[in-house]
Amino acid sequence: MFIIESYSTAVLFCIVTMLCWGSWANTQKLAAGTWRFELFYWDYVLGIVALALISALTLGSLGDGGRSFLVDVQQADTANIGSAIWGGVLFNAANILLVAAISIAGMSVAFPVGIGLALVIGVVVNYLNAPVGSASLLFGGMALIVVAILLNAFAYRRTATTGTGLSTKGLVLSVIAGCLMGLFYGYVAQAMFPNFDVPEPGKLSPYTAVVFFALGILMSNFLFNTLLMWRPFVGTSVSYADYFQGSGRDHLTGILGGMIWCLGMSFSILASDKAGPAISYGLGQGATVVAALWGIYVWKEFRSAPRGVSMLLNGMLLCYIIGIGLLIIAR
Repeated sequence: MFIIESYSTAVLFCIVTMLCWGSWANTQKLAAGTWRFELFYWDYVLGIVALALISALTLGSLGDGGRSFLVDVQQADTANIGSAIWGGVLFNAANILLVAAISIAGMSVAFPVGIGLALVIGVVVNYLNAPVGSASLLFGGMALIVVAILLNAFAYRRTATTGTGLSTKGLVLSVIAGCLMGLFYGYVAQAMFPNFDVPEPGKLSPYTAVVFFALGILMSNFLFNTLLMWRPFVGTSVSYADYFQGSGRDHLTGILGGMIWCLGMSFSILASDKAGPAISYGLGQGATVVAALWGIYVWKEFRSAPRGVSMLLNGMLLCYIIGIGLLIIAR
């Protein structure tokens, strides 16, 4: 299987993860005019599963390093398979709330608050499991990211009280999503053998772990998204019949969004071998900056904000960028 050989390549992969995780939500924004997010989310999940399988059957099965995908599946321990699947279930619970928050409050709120909180929790959890990197730099970066979250939440609250139609519900959903999102990565990391060059019996390769993680998302979606279709946070209920009435463009947009996100997840997992899970996850969650830039400057989600909010948003971006920089040099 394909394996990263150096820390510099791992950082490059984390940057790709950052771009993927910060940009996939544009597909939801593009579909939002004609397609409810609950329906979009089914195609998004199918896109994640499709790319996970494609990666495992290609990059995960070629070369002499590690252990090929099909051989890896045959020898895998059920406990490790269950850990990767549980990671997918936790991620799906978090992500479906995040997607709901995006539909209510926009990318420039849901990502900095939800994913920023997930970044802080995830880095702490993953560092305790595998303490790689300078603790002072890691947690200094986390402190700046917490400040960025607070600045963004304050900017959102100021805008929401000026009659622009934004709802506190979007902020609450972002916070809940972030708390759950910070936990999933550790379960996937625990299922894998720590040194990708040296396979361990019963443990999973990174490609196999991502496949079972994706299957956990798919299986749990029949519960989570069905409930959300029946009792949505905003608007009337939708049915499976509505899903099958969608256009080819609607479905392809959702699948593309899922494939973009899963490409980022696969790159993050591969980078964790040389960077360590805490740094790999933390750098990938720099996606908050990318998503905020899309939301603020492309989708104009704060165009009706009162005076002073732009200063808060610029301060938020600056704190995020410096915090991410500290994560990069932490190793």
